[in-house]
Amino acid sequence: SAGSHILESYTASYTATVVERLERAGAIIIGRCNMDEFACGSSTETSAFGVTKNPVDPTRVPGGSSGGSAAAVAAGFVPAALGSDTGGSIRQPASLCGIVGFKPTYGSVSRSGLIAMASGLDQIGPLATSVGDIAEIMRVIAGPDPKDMTTRLVEASFPEFGGSVKGLKIGVPRQFFDDALDPALAASVRAAIKTFVDHGAIEVPLDLPLLESALPIYYIVMPAEVASNLNRFDGLQYGTPVDGDSIMDQIRATRTEQLGTEVKRRILIGNYVLSAGYVDAYYKRAMALRSEMAAHLARAFESVDVIMGPTSPTIAWPIGEKFNDPLTMYLADIYTVVANLAGLPALSIPCGMVDGLPVGLQMMGARGADTTVLGAGWWYETSGK
Repeated sequence: SAGSHILESYTASYTATVVERLERAGAIIIGRCNMDEFACGSSTETSAFGVTKNPVDPTRVPGGSSGGSAAAVAAGFVPAALGSDTGGSIRQPASLCGIVGFKPTYGSVSRSGLIAMASGLDQIGPLATSVGDIAEIMRVIAGPDPKDMTTRLVEASFPEFGGSVKGLKIGVPRQFFDDALDPALAASVRAAIKTFVDHGAIEVPLDLPLLESALPIYYIVMPAEVASNLNRFDGLQYGTPVDGDSIMDQIRATRTEQLGTEVKRRILIGNYVLSAGYVDAYYKRAMALRSEMAAHLARAFESVDVIMGPTSPTIAWPIGEKFNDPLTMYLADIYTVVANLAGLPALSIPCGMVDGLPVGLQMMGARGADTTVLGAGWWYETSGK
């Protein structure tokens, strides 16, 4: 249902490739998780079916948009769950709930059966309590799928991981430790990176000014794709129609009544940046900067193995605190959108606590270097803490 009233009574006509592969491997799918409506949100508060609470502290949000998946794992309901990551929607809730979340390289996991939010950014990935479980799931779900042509770009393998990080080059961009980051949280992330260095890894300071533009680029590209993808939810192709005097009245009434505020906001922004007179100034310029950022990151990975920093600029916040302040809510994705814009693999792993709430360390790798990222996370989980 994508957390939306418009699909409340919809039953899918086929099974997603990732679910088929998991079931074929012996996994048991026990249900669906709550999420921000059509993945539009960073707190799982925009769902039409109610707010998800953080199992660590039920007065606080679990993050989003895949907050239901993160909460299910953190609460111990299941050992693992799937989520979709468009701008951090696996990693950010994993960070806020104190579990592990992984966004694979774009194209390494089939999106067949995933309701699209922004097709050029979306990626299915696992959430679990350990990197080992993440890797086990990736061994099953990764690989080419004839139903999703983008998967032919990458065929990831996930061998057993080694036990040393000596010589591992860790890039640390100064842009990831800016004024948006809570100082106590920054100290926890710095301490985690120091653990790698104390065991032989090499810290490499990076200056990547384009990272400062990642969030504005994302909030132009993503809404444009949202507006296009959600055009089909009109009560005619998908959804339950609301009566109107004409087809246009019916579509207008259906979308007005059954889509939530945040979804409508992103559709309006997306249609605006794609409209005549603005597409060159906004969308095409953002796409050019996106390509430039990906190129800068590719060059950075010529001298480092992984890039590390915080997953989220804050710990989990109280339910309702940011709900009516969308600009502040959007800042929750400030460190995670980079991986989606460039199609990179990225992992969030717990690295401490601040005020009794979890902090996440984010590790990003070069395109296709999923095993390198998971290997670094596995070492930190088993040997570094």
